Amino acid sequence: MSQFSSKRLCSQITIPFRLFIRHSMTLRTTERKHETIYALSSGHGKCGVAVVRISGVNARDALNKMTTISNIEPRKALLKKILDPETKEVIDKGLCLWFPGPKSFTGEDCVEFHVHGGSAILASLMTALSKLHFYQALPGEFTRRAFYNNKLDLVEIEGLADLIEAETEQQRKQALLQANGHLSKLYKDWRKKLINIISNLEAYIDFNEEDNIEDNVLEICNSSIKSLIKEIEQHLSDNRKGEILRNGIKTVIIGKPNVGKSTILNYLVQRNAAIVSPTAGTTRDIIELRINISGYPVILADTAGFTKSPKDPVESEGILRAKAYAENVDLIILVMDACEYLQSGMTYSDYVKEYVNNMNLNEILTDEYRKRCIIIANKIDLLNEKDKEMIKKENVVATSFITEEGLLDITKTMINYCKELCHNTFNEDPVISQNRYRNHLSRCLKNLQNYIKIISIKNYDMVIAVEEIRTAMRELGMITGHVYNDEILNNIFKNFCIAFIKQGFLSYLVAPLLNYEVNLCCKLLECIR
Repeated sequence: MSQFSSKRLCSQITIPFRLFIRHSMTLRTTERKHETIYALSSGHGKCGVAVVRISGVNARDALNKMTTISNIEPRKALLKKILDPETKEVIDKGLCLWFPGPKSFTGEDCVEFHVHGGSAILASLMTALSKLHFYQALPGEFTRRAFYNNKLDLVEIEGLADLIEAETEQQRKQALLQANGHLSKLYKDWRKKLINIISNLEAYIDFNEEDNIEDNVLEICNSSIKSLIKEIEQHLSDNRKGEILRNGIKTVIIGKPNVGKSTILNYLVQRNAAIVSPTAGTTRDIIELRINISGYPVILADTAGFTKSPKDPVESEGILRAKAYAENVDLIILVMDACEYLQSGMTYSDYVKEYVNNMNLNEILTDEYRKRCIIIANKIDLLNEKDKEMIKKENVVATSFITEEGLLDITKTMINYCKELCHNTFNEDPVISQNRYRNHLSRCLKNLQNYIKIISIKNYDMVIAVEEIRTAMRELGMITGHVYNDEILNNIFKNFCIAFIKQGFLSYLVAPLLNYEVNLCCKLLECIR
């Protein structure tokens, strides 16, 4: 066969196969709800033990046709040889578990194989499962089925995703509370209240003239709505503590050149992440790192030193980027030279104002924002004891990286600010953890406030007023998933299945589809001949 015809053959085989893969990936899961699916449920890469999950009406076939198990108790692990359903060749020896629906993660019949985590073993197991006419699960499809079968709502699912992604202890605690339904319960209770209110008001509209409705039903409903408005307002006025804990405390270190910003960054991350030099202006671009401070996630950024007269365009650009970054942070670490402060002859308060003004940061470091600002007076090793004591009396962290004096105070102060900025996971109060919830709650609140405005108007239309409550109820339903659209679901589930996304097609997707590929290639070859 010529080189040209070989390339042509490859393209004719590859393109249809790619289209087949793409079509398989974009199948709506609602169209596959009666199919049995399977996927690797544990992490990607070589490991001691890997978990393969099967879910669907025919999941039990995996046990009947791939093991010698005749009878198995639910949720009891049995060590058995796992076989190819056609050749009966042993694939591996592992634990087999049976979870009959609805008492399973997905709410359907489920089987789990716990096997050795080698890539060849998993590829063989996936191929064997495809021979039972099972389908490779799409990203997040197990969790999506759990949602459709009312095993989890969207808030619990997002809490579960946060739990998987949690990098620190406080993130873990907050995510666990959400995954266990603490936040969902609050929103569901509010929605039930609105359903009850709407029912009473609809009855009031339909039967008021017949005098079959209690005289004070309208007053009771209005009182309940006003009470709910206060609850939602209080819930929203949390200073984004749950979101900050979930996303990380965005922190920036700023100050004039050569005051020790990079040294402070290196101390907090416990490694030489930034170049430290006596030459002013060493740092030009933003250096951003994630660290764990006493269980709190901190996104720490070192920036170029602020000066009124940059030496070159690169330094000028670095200052502009630093200022733009500082406008959108949760915490600012302002570093100054202790010697310069004493030599200025100003009071501490006046010097800080002048220092901020010289760096053109007045708009960022307002009096209100200084509540979220740690001020560090560095290089106190150059001061005498009297001057040191004077500085320490101010609301400032006095440090020296030469003598290591005051370094622990940096960490202690950071911990205190982290506790202040983030949700306190010890009291287990429900807290808003995502901007999606905040947006729906804000719209819900607006609708309820509109209802109160409407009923305050003389000769108002109760039908229009009730519609505001119904819209508010819909917004709450959008949070938990009682009301949803495909776009929201796809956005939540698309990144949920870690194993599927990270492993790619070669080991775990192509292997199960190999029999389809062979048939496709054979048909193409026949056409070419």
